[in-house]
Amino acid sequence: MAAADRERENRAEPRSPRFRLDQPRTPRPRLLPDYDPEAFGRLSERIARFLGTGRFIVWMTIVIILWVVWNVSAPAHLRFDQYPFIFLTLMLSLQASYAAPLILLAQNRQDDRDRVNLEQDRKQNERSIADTEYLTREIASLRMGLGEVATRDWIRSELQDLVKELDEQRHGQRAENRVVFPPEGSRGRDVGDR
Repeated sequence: MAAADRERENRAEPRSPRFRLDQPRTPRPRLLPDYDPEAFGRLSERIARFLGTGRFIVWMTIVIILWVVWNVSAPAHLRFDQYPFIFLTLMLSLQASYAAPLILLAQNRQDDRDRVNLEQDRKQNERSIADTEYLTREIASLRMGLGEVATRDWIRSELQDLVKELDEQRHGQRAENRVVFPPEGSRGRDVGDR
């Protein structure tokens, strides 16, 4: 039987090589260039932050004023953009067309960070609420337990009542009002026992 199995294996088509699962696959060649999306995102955030500053507005204003002054007052052969300033309009629209997606990309990244932070804050709040509820239950159970604890004053009064009863039984009469266990000091109740 083993010989027949070997003969069938020899006649069968060759098997494809087995892939090992404990080793990473070799990367396939790519047609497009590879880039780091995090690096591009960080760059877009830096550009978006710069576009949102007063420094950018001041520099943009200076460049536009110099552009207009040069193209109005310079000799005719040195002017590169005549009066309707079409080239300036093209440059500003090009800058705006790149600035808008970069600002949106930076906002999306900030939204993702905010979402993660809010989720972490929500989980922390849930843990804090659970801890607070646990501590509240523990304090309530301690208060209930302390309500049943006997204090020194209560024990003294009970022992004095027992002594009076014993004296009455022995002598057949009322015992004099003597105090067997006098309270400590001048205070009437033991405040520190609770």
